Amino acid sequence: MKKKNKLASGMALGIVFGTVVGVLTKNIGLWLAVGIAIGAGVGNSQRHKAEKKNEDEAN
Repeated sequence: MKKKNKLASGMALGIVFGTVVGVLTKNIGLWLAVGIAIGAGVGNSQRHKAEKKNEDEAN
């Protein structure tokens, strides 16, 4: 099975989220940065969760 880069996926979703909210509120600079930060956090969390699951399966 191909390993997926969780951090990149999270950041991509954050960019989409930030862009949509930024366009709706007419403050794209703020919301794009917020979206990237939230996306990086979510992606990092998913990556750690997947690593822990793999460690548990190996033991």
